[in-house]
Amino acid sequence: MSAPTAVDAVRQALARIEAVEPRVNAFTDVLAERALTRAAAVDASDAALPLRGVPFGVKNLFDLEGLPTLAGSRIERDAPPARRDSVLVRRLEAAGAICVGAQSMDEYAYGFTTENSHHGPTRNPHDLARISGGSSGGSAAAVAAGEVPLALGSDTNGSIRVPSSLCGVFGLKPTFGRLPRSGSYPFVASLDHLGPFARCVGDLAAAYDAMQGPDPDDPAQARRPVEPASPALGRGIDGLRIAVLGGWFRRMAQPPALAAVDRVAAVLGAAREVTWPEVDRARAAAFIITNAEGAALHLPDLRRRAADFDPLTRDRFLAGALLPAAWVQQAQRVRHWFARQVAASFRDVDVVLAPATPCVAPAIGTEWIEVDGQRLPARPSLGLLTQPVSCIGLPVVAVPLWGLDATAPHLPIGVQVIAAPWREDLCLRVAAVLEAAGVAAAPIAPLSAERG
Repeated sequence: MSAPTAVDAVRQALARIEAVEPRVNAFTDVLAERALTRAAAVDASDAALPLRGVPFGVKNLFDLEGLPTLAGSRIERDAPPARRDSVLVRRLEAAGAICVGAQSMDEYAYGFTTENSHHGPTRNPHDLARISGGSSGGSAAAVAAGEVPLALGSDTNGSIRVPSSLCGVFGLKPTFGRLPRSGSYPFVASLDHLGPFARCVGDLAAAYDAMQGPDPDDPAQARRPVEPASPALGRGIDGLRIAVLGGWFRRMAQPPALAAVDRVAAVLGAAREVTWPEVDRARAAAFIITNAEGAALHLPDLRRRAADFDPLTRDRFLAGALLPAAWVQQAQRVRHWFARQVAASFRDVDVVLAPATPCVAPAIGTEWIEVDGQRLPARPSLGLLTQPVSCIGLPVVAVPLWGLDATAPHLPIGVQVIAAPWREDLCLRVAAVLEAAGVAAAPIAPLSAERG
């Protein structure tokens, strides 16, 4: 029997998308003709391609030639189509992967639920009555539903790690500046990261490797050499100093999230606890910076066509436009102070562990969750545990665990594996060990009739 071809893989992905999209609603555009044409070209090539024939999708803030870059909005439907693909899409396709379409998100990436008022909610494949997380919910849900094995998202305050946790897939938020953002619609330029989702750590690392490299079109990108992570996956954790984050990261999580961290810590032999100072202030700083920069970007449209924004994002942008400059300046001071304190903690440890979300996926439309004895607004609070990490640009792999919520044993919840800047290899090594031990896994959702 001949080996499956790239065309076969793309046809299978397109068939799966057609079968499950009416229930999951992860894609906004499917590029069947383009994908099949490129798959045929891959099959005709003799080049050694590390991602040969792997179908993937992208959050619809990535440029795709011939499509307007929606960024989850109604307003951008009027924009001219992109003239070429995003740099990361081009790099993945140069490695043999094939883009099959664009995926849903919260409008302009400002949200943690992908309950998009223009496109409808993206549903969690493991329970269709629940959210997929956000803002890269379409990308994570598509991987979890088996539509594609690989997808790209963005993470400003947690938008890769939150949907990874809630949909039960692996996600990588690299160090700020590691991967170029050229050809993607921005949210908060000083905080935006791009990265992949996958159902296995090997695919996550292979995609990350393929996307590295300098790009003069992204002024925020650091000039660092390419550092392949794939060879590090087989090195295990011998010699790594691994600790659990305490304080804020223990208080602001429900019991299933804490149980997930404890299970990972037990497998890794991580008995030490580390506490970062003033985490609540770091999160507040991230909120203010996000609010102010995001609002400034959209101020012309807020003045001219406010009614065309998603109601879930419009009021937050309007509030951001009114923030005093002194608050934003102070937030940046807090952010840089916090980064120095955290950097000092990595002198004594190599990797730290924390919950990725406070809870498993809430039902669509949930307005409140209970955390630390407080009734908190659900949508922003899903980023309680991710915002303090991304505001200082640390690399993180989110790993999914299962069966830890007795009231919803069919749902996953994630753990953040966090390292010092530029040490994505350590995050991926630890994630690979957890996957090999059977502790972390990303099975395709059964999409059973009993749950939606």
